[in-house]
Amino acid sequence: MKNILSLPVAMAAVCLAFFFFVIGQFFVPQARSAAQPDMKKFSKVADMVRDKCMACHSRGYDLPFYASIPGIKQIIETDYRDGLRAMDLSEEFGEQVINAAVNEATLAKMEWVTLNETMPPAKFTAIHWSARVSAKERENILDWVKAARAEYHRRSLSVRPNEPVQPLPDALPVSAARADLGKKLFNDKRLSSDDTLSCAGCHDSSKAGTDNRRFAEGVRGQVGDINAPTVYNAVFNFSQFWNGRAADLAEQAGGPPFNPIEMASVDWRQIIGKLQKDEELTRAFIKEYADGWTGDNIMNAIAEYEKTLVTPNSRFDKWLKGDNKAISEEELAGYQRFVAYRCSSCHVGVSLGGKTYEYMDLKKDYFADRGGPLGSDAGRMDVTKKEEDLHKFKVPNLRNIELTWPYLHDGTVQTLNEAVHIMGIYLSGMDITPGDNDRIVAFLRTLTGEFQGKRLEGQAVPR
Repeated sequence: MKNILSLPVAMAAVCLAFFFFVIGQFFVPQARSAAQPDMKKFSKVADMVRDKCMACHSRGYDLPFYASIPGIKQIIETDYRDGLRAMDLSEEFGEQVINAAVNEATLAKMEWVTLNETMPPAKFTAIHWSARVSAKERENILDWVKAARAEYHRRSLSVRPNEPVQPLPDALPVSAARADLGKKLFNDKRLSSDDTLSCAGCHDSSKAGTDNRRFAEGVRGQVGDINAPTVYNAVFNFSQFWNGRAADLAEQAGGPPFNPIEMASVDWRQIIGKLQKDEELTRAFIKEYADGWTGDNIMNAIAEYEKTLVTPNSRFDKWLKGDNKAISEEELAGYQRFVAYRCSSCHVGVSLGGKTYEYMDLKKDYFADRGGPLGSDAGRMDVTKKEEDLHKFKVPNLRNIELTWPYLHDGTVQTLNEAVHIMGIYLSGMDITPGDNDRIVAFLRTLTGEFQGKRLEGQAVPR
């Protein structure tokens, strides 16, 4: 009886598959026409990106008519969800941001999938032949990536312009007087409620701008719920904090003083009431800020100081600038593996990160495997309140990474080898071999730079 019943079921499946195969040749789901991006920035690849990428990588799509069929519906919805989580082009090419520059991470992602011919997926093109990308179209994509990336390298000292990363600048323009005030305030314990903790308490200059703790300790011995990121090179982040709740350094500086488990001050009046009793500091402050002590001025001064926390001249920077002997063959091989395993699809730019938000569970459920909860896991959803942003975090920068342990937002990882392994499994979807893992770690150790002409202070992570 079982064999008799299976025949019509099999025939029906074959017919249904053939039906969708035929339909697929004439129907590729399209983005809604209301959100037509400025395709000039894509030049020759404009039409191809619109027709073959935006359908699965944009929030403006309409599902095909057959998406309501049970079984098919779940498959299509999962594919669209995965496509958006991997790369959401609507953020850069949507109706409201059609003139925005293309993110460096987007360039790196499109370059990787083009070179490795992984997009569109085979199961998609098996149904939608018209979505296949020709050799000429792939060539056009790579030419566009190279041209677009050149804009990021235009003022760079790199002699290797088509790399997804660039050397750090030696310094940024700042007001020296305001930066000096900011340094004093950054190290001033009066910003805390009980005068026991300064910003430097969790971002120690002798520990590469971090505290080498899993979670930072606030006033009265309270412990936070997320790992404290380094302040060095934070100026290059496109937002601040793991969840991006601060738009820039100044806004970030106004957060910890009033966090009840960090510095726990009540308001700026409480802090200013203490600072203005310091006559020498007040005179210097009024000299730079005519309106005197205000919360905005304090944040501005601290931000100006943090702009000076740039660590150029790492060995890798020297290689990018043309010194072929600055890194070893093993370290160069590690960088090449870093690119091959898709690490450079997110860790891009001058600080090798800080340019996008990415899902910690993109390829596999990190949180289920880790167990928990073990801190603040919501990520970007804490800010947007959108379920789609659950477990989405700002990509950390990798500069001085050997000194800024422990790793990940939850601070659970103590070694670089373990961090590389986890990133491979959960973000890249690839189990990095032990040999390649060691090579990548060797490369990561070349990213330690200099501060004020000396190698950055800190204790290297155990090997």
